[in-house]
Amino acid sequence: MMGFEQIDSTNIADVGGKGAHLGELSRIDGIHVPEGFCVTTDAFERVVAKAPDIDAQLDLLSRVKPDDRAAIRTLSADIRRIVEGVAVPGDLVAAIGEALARLGEQASYAVRSSATAEDLPTASFAGQQDSYLNVVGLEAVLQHVRKCWASLFTERAVTYRCRNGFDHRKVRMAVVVQQMVFPDAAGILFTADPVTSNRKIATVEAGWGLGEALVSGLVTGDIYTVRDDQVVTTTVATKATFVQASPEGGTQDAPIEPRRQTQPALTDAQVVRLVQLGRRIEGHFGRPQDIEWCLAGDDFHIVQSRPITTLFPVPTTDDQENHLYVSVGHQQMMTDAMKPLGLSLWQLTTLRPMHEAGGRLFVDVAPVLATPAGRASLIGTLGRSDPLVRDALQSVVDRGDFLRSLPDEDAGAAPAGDPPAPVLTDPSIVTQLIRENEESVAAARHKIESLSGSALLDFILTDVAELRRVLFDPWSHQVIMAGMEATWWLNDHLEAWLGEKGAADALTQSVPHNVTSEMGLALLDVADTIRPHPDVVTFLRRVVDEGREGDGFLTELPGLAGGREAHDAIRSYLDEYGMRCAGEIDITRTRWSENPVMLLPAILGNVKNFEPGAGKRHFEQGRQESLRKEQELLTRLRALPEGEQKAEETKRMIDRVRTFAGYREYPKYGMISRYFVYKQALLREADRLVKSGILREKEDVFFLRIQELQEVVRTGDVDAELILQRREAFRSYEPLTPPRVFTSDGEVITAQYQRANAPAGALVGIPVSAGTVEGRARVVMDMARADLDEGDILVTAYTDPSWTPLFVAVAGLVTEVGGLMTHGAVIAREYGLPAVVGVERATRLIRDGQRIRVHGTDGYVQILD
Repeated sequence: MMGFEQIDSTNIADVGGKGAHLGELSRIDGIHVPEGFCVTTDAFERVVAKAPDIDAQLDLLSRVKPDDRAAIRTLSADIRRIVEGVAVPGDLVAAIGEALARLGEQASYAVRSSATAEDLPTASFAGQQDSYLNVVGLEAVLQHVRKCWASLFTERAVTYRCRNGFDHRKVRMAVVVQQMVFPDAAGILFTADPVTSNRKIATVEAGWGLGEALVSGLVTGDIYTVRDDQVVTTTVATKATFVQASPEGGTQDAPIEPRRQTQPALTDAQVVRLVQLGRRIEGHFGRPQDIEWCLAGDDFHIVQSRPITTLFPVPTTDDQENHLYVSVGHQQMMTDAMKPLGLSLWQLTTLRPMHEAGGRLFVDVAPVLATPAGRASLIGTLGRSDPLVRDALQSVVDRGDFLRSLPDEDAGAAPAGDPPAPVLTDPSIVTQLIRENEESVAAARHKIESLSGSALLDFILTDVAELRRVLFDPWSHQVIMAGMEATWWLNDHLEAWLGEKGAADALTQSVPHNVTSEMGLALLDVADTIRPHPDVVTFLRRVVDEGREGDGFLTELPGLAGGREAHDAIRSYLDEYGMRCAGEIDITRTRWSENPVMLLPAILGNVKNFEPGAGKRHFEQGRQESLRKEQELLTRLRALPEGEQKAEETKRMIDRVRTFAGYREYPKYGMISRYFVYKQALLREADRLVKSGILREKEDVFFLRIQELQEVVRTGDVDAELILQRREAFRSYEPLTPPRVFTSDGEVITAQYQRANAPAGALVGIPVSAGTVEGRARVVMDMARADLDEGDILVTAYTDPSWTPLFVAVAGLVTEVGGLMTHGAVIAREYGLPAVVGVERATRLIRDGQRIRVHGTDGYVQILD
């Protein structure tokens, strides 16, 4: 037993998240919290441990899959019956009786569950366990304490824990017993806007009577928004019913007299005062809060406060300036959370300063948007790639009250230096750049092999400069831009001259030197090696079905008929492409070489769906289609006025785009190759640190920034608590969805596609690869779990180069994230796949197995059934 006055944030293990928050709330000056106490988790463990058959039932529950609803329902009901039937020990009965006597034995109490994983910054768990109101008398309180213990095993609570990776045995239950307040009005206060995430706007919901009516959704309350101690908007609801205390205990619904139904539950002055209390609570906890309050007379009572866990964090700054952040992940096709080692290495790799929030990286574009030239350049550049980002930025600029406005500097000055010489359409330029990149990576691999300790970390931090030199080589950049500019020229001019939309898409099929598209076709060759050997195919299917991981299966292959050939084919593929994986810009992500099982579904799909030689045929068919399209366009152009000149210009641009377009994918391949060299060396060093007792496990290095790891290696000392905190933080970041654009106030700036040609009900996105295709949608969130048939349309959140092996097996592509020149778009065009990217919520709006039509030319998707 612990009274609220004994509890603070250090007592979560004793009283759970809700209890700890109430203890903290009761310590804040000016915050009124109804008195109460907590029955601790120790009492729960002591009582439940003696319950008959509980261990056996928990063992069964631990083995249930999250989607086995029938098993969860049955087991959770059995466990609840066991827990509700336990006897409460005499000493605990006496302690609860004494506390009730002190507070008022016949007073009314709220009896609420408080699990140790509830109301935490990393997981709200709100509503997962039960609460009981207007409980009177010792026997009733004891009965409802047992009900709260049992509510740890409600079907919804068990399912939530299963899906979020919480161990049922490690989540313990305390119970809050708190004096009831019978209010005139009650409701919820969000200290940040729950819709826009703006931290400067608070939202209050209010209704008559107990707040349970609002929390449960029984009634719609009045809604007030407040900024800078001013009520900005007020929406008064018609409140026909309210929840009140029942004379027999518990609560009951009651009608509200007509004259009060449309009266506001709070005055503006009360709303402002409540928000001021909320800001005080938010300041105490250090993050936006979801607060339950009630008003009795003219006094506000706070009955609960929890973090708003759905808000995306805001980058921390040491100034009071306004900042506007654009997501790096949306540009890189990697919106997943990254671990600290990955974040720090990526920040060292890039040229622009980047801000961290929620395990993602963002660029502050406010300084660029401050000047007319900066606005025109940035919005124009991003607009070509992602119209949603362009429109979001434009909307902030148009407000006129958030960004500074500065004149262009030195507007009349001549540009510094001579412009770079134009790039000739010469294929040898590409081969030379590729050779130089390969030689640089090979040199790094050779030098790093013998290094360890401080020498290793010093080398990596120094070698990053060489990585940047190669990655951002001006000549390399010119070649990439030459290909992109030729693409834009072809699309713009051929649409104007011939009415041909997206003409460059067909012209860039099967271009040379595209390392990413070659990677997808090479996996078809691996399938050709495996296909003739049924024992190998059966074995690989079993490896996938058993959920095996790692490369151990490769050592078993040579014992099968045809296994040596299969082993060598897979190994050869990994030697060339094994440094790749989903989310590969994060060095901590598992590479194909580290877990080749990830490739097996794609290989087996190729075995099933294709005939021998499909890789070479696919490339040649694309090349022939490009040549055919070229001749068609040139013929049509020559029939126009000044047609010979137009055809000649177009031919030059076609040659240019086919010479340079493939190289667009290579610099990243070189960077990822170098990252894998670093990673292998760092994991060897991590193994040494584990053996020395400095680290607990090798993966601990992933939760240190690379500069911190350098210091750990130098001193032999590590902050184990820091690593633990970062592991927990990363787990909380994983389910968050990063915004494309948001402000330093936390406001997520939304935008919509302006697409008048899309039919009603269509899902609109960015057209990136021309053509129309109809087929079965396969919603795939993990490449390693893909089960595709020929003619399927791949629907996923994002595709980076690692997804390319799946592109050869599908007829079309739909993604939630992407732009005109992101990797998925480039490869879709080269493979001739109609594709629409940037379709918001596509993986939720399109069901797996539905028939859909992808309009890659006009940029929308239709759901046909």
